[in-house]
Amino acid sequence: MLEVAPGPGYLAIEIARMGDYSVSGLDISHSFVRIAAENARKAGVSVDFRHGDAAHMPFPDESFDYVVCRAAFKNFSDPVGALNEIHRVLVHGGRASIIDLRKDASLADIDDEVAGMHLSALNAKLTKWTFRAMLLKSAYTREAIDAMVSQSRFAKGEISQDGIGFELRLAK
Repeated sequence: MLEVAPGPGYLAIEIARMGDYSVSGLDISHSFVRIAAENARKAGVSVDFRHGDAAHMPFPDESFDYVVCRAAFKNFSDPVGALNEIHRVLVHGGRASIIDLRKDASLADIDDEVAGMHLSALNAKLTKWTFRAMLLKSAYTREAIDAMVSQSRFAKGEISQDGIGFELRLAK
């Protein structure tokens, strides 16, 4: 299993805790690779965190059964290239999930999502501002996601929406 852009590695670490899985993480940030590796060490699990670009992965063809990318796809400089690389590193029959913010999330949806986080009043206000002023600007519409997938080696995918986000499911 590969997590693309794992940040501090929490998801990859939780998956490694669930069983006898070979888990890797790939992040563009040297700092996050270092932090994630330290978090895995403290958690007592083995996760291979590496530095690299999602559009140029340092893994051989057909290396993974499953690839996940959560809350980072909107930040990729070459999203179609990243999709093609995900396709390349998946085994035949492998699957991928991309989970991220959707551009058409309403302000009411954002308010509901932040309310569910049970933050202090100040943190809730800052989080809402971050979503509205920064994150929504780089998020994708469903049409944009469909267009990227159709340009990629996957050619098609399944998109579901939930709250302020979407999940794109892909299969090789």
